Amino acid sequence: MSLHDAARAAGVTFRTEAVPEDRFVEANGMRLHYLDWGNAHLPHLLLLHGGAQSAHSWDFFSLAMRDHFHIVAVDQRGHGDSDWSDAGDYDTEFHVADVDAFTDAIGLDRFTLLGLSMGGRNAYGFAARHPHKVDRLVIVDVGPDVAVEGRRHIQEFLEGTESFESFEWLVERVHRYNPRRPVEQIRGSLLNNLRELDDGTWTWRHDRRRGIRRDRGMEMNEEAWADLRSLQAPTLLVRGAESNILSPQTAAKMMATIGECAFAEVAGAGHLVPSDRPVQFEAAVRAHLGV
Repeated sequence: MSLHDAARAAGVTFRTEAVPEDRFVEANGMRLHYLDWGNAHLPHLLLLHGGAQSAHSWDFFSLAMRDHFHIVAVDQRGHGDSDWSDAGDYDTEFHVADVDAFTDAIGLDRFTLLGLSMGGRNAYGFAARHPHKVDRLVIVDVGPDVAVEGRRHIQEFLEGTESFESFEWLVERVHRYNPRRPVEQIRGSLLNNLRELDDGTWTWRHDRRRGIRRDRGMEMNEEAWADLRSLQAPTLLVRGAESNILSPQTAAKMMATIGECAFAEVAGAGHLVPSDRPVQFEAAVRAHLGV
């Protein structure tokens, strides 16, 4: 199924069967790959994917929103077609520095910033440190405190997946892990997140070391809350109603911490809100951005 047929099957509406342009840029010592969806004359919207994903995870959303924004989706370090860090540097500070250098390199001086999960943490970390660049902010299903159940669920899913015999084996595993998406949609998303090895087995297109963070525990947690307190941009916090990562309690605390914060909860969505319920996610973001 083509991207456009898959988007229609998911209920996503768009005017043009657009495809993004693949581009590369050197930024912060990394060669970063990104997708440019065109319409450079429109307001800029930068998209940051979640861990183990890629810039293509935003394809449905980009198709629907490109008439209103110049959309750029970047493969963050250690993901997709971007460089991996030789030193295994994947803490927030390195991603934030990448975004700063990346936006300078491609000429984005002020933009709306939207991030999911790992990308959401990087997004509000960046917005806190570079408020002059961020016009509006959308944080999707992530906060300083990650629910224990969700962390355990992810770890269980990743066990034994360093490499695997067949593409379809992982499709079935992903569907068991998250049955909210049809199998056809899962196949499409995995094509951009996997690579086939010379012996016919498959592996991920992300650096597995990225999940190993510096052992700073509570210090990292406090830094995250401090970043939220520092935000100046009008912010939308989106939570999947069935998320096992961002609890209602943490979401409420985030709203009380951020100076100007709206909230949207997407029914029927788990942690991967834009993929689980693309139409409803789009509607929530549209309402916040006024388009």
